[in-house]
Amino acid sequence: MNAYQETQLNALGDATRRAIVQRLLQGPLSVGKLAEEFPISRPAISQHLHVLKQAHLVTDQVAGTRRVYHLNPQGFE
Repeated sequence: MNAYQETQLNALGDATRRAIVQRLLQGPLSVGKLAEEFPISRPAISQHLHVLKQAHLVTDQVAGTRRVYHLNPQGFE
């Protein structure tokens, strides 16, 4: 296993991050919309998304004052 794969497995080792990935399978969402669906704070969701982004499992796109997160299909290949 290389370091890249280890980073991805560590990112998916957390139940909340796995739940975020499962939710993003349904389509892209902003941090605020994701936070509405989870029993944790918006900053906590942002931290989880940061870990997923570092593992190249999600990408983000600026839409006005929001960041919209998408799954990164290349990260799952």
